Amino acid sequence: MTQPITRLNSTDSDFPAQLQQLLAWEESSDHEIHQRVLDIIANVRTKGDQAVIDYTNQFDQCNISNANELEITQTTLKAAWDNLASDKAEALKIAADRVRAYADKQKMESWQYTEADGTMLGQKITPLDRAGLYVPGGKAAYPSSVLMNAIPAKVAGVRELIMVVPTPNGVVNELVLAAAYLSGVDRVFAIGGAQAVAALAYGTETIPAVEKIVGPGNIYVATAKKLVFGQVGIDMIAGPSEILIICDGKTNPDWIAMDLFSQAEHDEDAQAILLSDDAEFLDAVANSIDKLLPEMERADIIKASLSSRGALIHVKSLEEAAEVSNTIAPEHLELSVEDPTALCEHIRNAGAIFMGRYTAEALGDYCAGPNHVLPTSGTARFSSPLGVYDFQKRSSLIFCSADGANTLGKTASILARGESLTAHARSAEFRLK
Repeated sequence: MTQPITRLNSTDSDFPAQLQQLLAWEESSDHEIHQRVLDIIANVRTKGDQAVIDYTNQFDQCNISNANELEITQTTLKAAWDNLASDKAEALKIAADRVRAYADKQKMESWQYTEADGTMLGQKITPLDRAGLYVPGGKAAYPSSVLMNAIPAKVAGVRELIMVVPTPNGVVNELVLAAAYLSGVDRVFAIGGAQAVAALAYGTETIPAVEKIVGPGNIYVATAKKLVFGQVGIDMIAGPSEILIICDGKTNPDWIAMDLFSQAEHDEDAQAILLSDDAEFLDAVANSIDKLLPEMERADIIKASLSSRGALIHVKSLEEAAEVSNTIAPEHLELSVEDPTALCEHIRNAGAIFMGRYTAEALGDYCAGPNHVLPTSGTARFSSPLGVYDFQKRSSLIFCSADGANTLGKTASILARGESLTAHARSAEFRLK
């Protein structure tokens, strides 16, 4: 690398400021894009199918005249699965089975309990009626994204899962369609961009409105998701991909360099950071980066990412590394150390934690089982990976017996009158013995 990766040392007096500068990232606020997306949403709400058709023809260079042409049939999905090469089909099925097995463990169940006076309290779990899944299209092939978003929704019991995927110039990605079939997606529409998000949020004559929209997309998709939030739920607004590795210096430095590359290759804004208490090991990884980078297909992107947002950080101890990690709250955290279980006890903020020298983050992206839709940009401080629970609603259950209404009514009356809400108080008092 002509421009070396940033080197930091936790003993430097200005290390906290240096770290914050390294982490600083804010999605550019383009008012023109914002306004354009607002216009697209308004147009879809007003003109429905016709607006979606017009935008699809304009942006995806398609030639659609009828809304029925927007839907990709189940027959087409099944054909994509049936025609898939055996090795790809097997890999897709292994990944799907593992994601489903993990998701099964996450499913929340209803519960209730009854008090001595007969009052029953509880929580009712109900799946969403309908969810929407956005999948990037064209040259981009993200079958793993289909699995990670669709399978938890179906495990949750979502009645109908609607997938949208753009097909620029009519190009259909067979692997994505096969993943949709395998995941149990109910309907698929060949649309993308802000217009697809608007259609899912508000519905058209052909495309049904959903309760929640999940899945990755470009700046137009992300902006649209922000703007329709409230009308529908969304999974999250994701920032650039991130990996943070804590290593004790005893893992092969080539492995660590390639793990850093695995996220840096996403885009120039991706962030890859290594923390170690072994300064010589940081040097070894830097050498591995220089050695391995030229052979990477996406070398220019990796180089730009590591030069602008990457770092090799020397810390005093692994415990200090854990504290630095908690400050960063990374999307992906690798604990490439002798005793990852012990170090994991010190971790409070991370989207996914990959434990041990043999656990490459890439396994989590595709087939380990846990979801790869993770909080980014420090939001792991307060949010969690996508899961079955994101497609389930919780309703409180309250049943009062006559004795319970008498007891609770007196308490409610006092508190309501303390808030000068007399109707509240009298509503409770009417039921007193």
